[in-house]
Amino acid sequence: MSAPDGKAGTTDNDTRAEPAWFGDRPVDAAEKPGLVRGVFDSVAGRYDLMNDLMSGGVHRLWKRAMIDRLAPKQGEIFLDVAGGTGDIAFRILERTERAAHVTVCDLTPAMLEVGRDRAIDRGILTAIDWVTGDAENLPFENAAMDGCTIAFGLRNVTHPERALAEMHRVLKPGGRFLCLEFSHVVLPGLRDLYDVFSRSMLPTLGAGGARDRASYEYLVESIRRFPTQEALAAMMRDAGFDLVSFRNLSAGIAALHVGWRT
Repeated sequence: MSAPDGKAGTTDNDTRAEPAWFGDRPVDAAEKPGLVRGVFDSVAGRYDLMNDLMSGGVHRLWKRAMIDRLAPKQGEIFLDVAGGTGDIAFRILERTERAAHVTVCDLTPAMLEVGRDRAIDRGILTAIDWVTGDAENLPFENAAMDGCTIAFGLRNVTHPERALAEMHRVLKPGGRFLCLEFSHVVLPGLRDLYDVFSRSMLPTLGAGGARDRASYEYLVESIRRFPTQEALAAMMRDAGFDLVSFRNLSAGIAALHVGWRT
């Protein structure tokens, strides 16, 4: 699907001169997408391991909660942004007995290759489209989707407010948006423990288990710089979403945000 008159997105390349953050260092905003692609090119084949290391395996329960809240129905059309390996798409199809359709849009071709291979292994040949695209400039028509999801991807976007506006744009009236993301721990004692674990242990685990310390250092810093639960909810409202709510998961290690296009 393509946007009418080539007006898929709202991003103006001339506005990308302002600085952005890549982990703990400032970079030109125009440079960040390539740097993010580099990270996920590196970890694409070990992405499930990465999520297991970063969440202790609990990401599987969080994703189940996300699909429960999404409540996909047969015949509906979904967009999963930054979901290249297909994990959310497969869960949607499983829940609907493969009677829905999901378009997976990801910035990194290597991640999409992993997803396509996994789909073939599952015998899924027609229910998923795989599209290389930028969350800030989605190549889809207005009001095309019944639901839109993004799991552990929004913090990697250079301008998340633009991505939120784009995901709102592609939703049909009455469509729902769900964002699952690592967030800010709300229990003081656990917050301190998680801070030590994420700052010191995650890069070490990444170096040992995934042979890629630098990518894990970036991912840890991307979590630290991500907006609080309340700030993200406000950003969603600014992007046009109504009935915005969020639910902390594992005391805020992750959070599930929900909004609707009315």
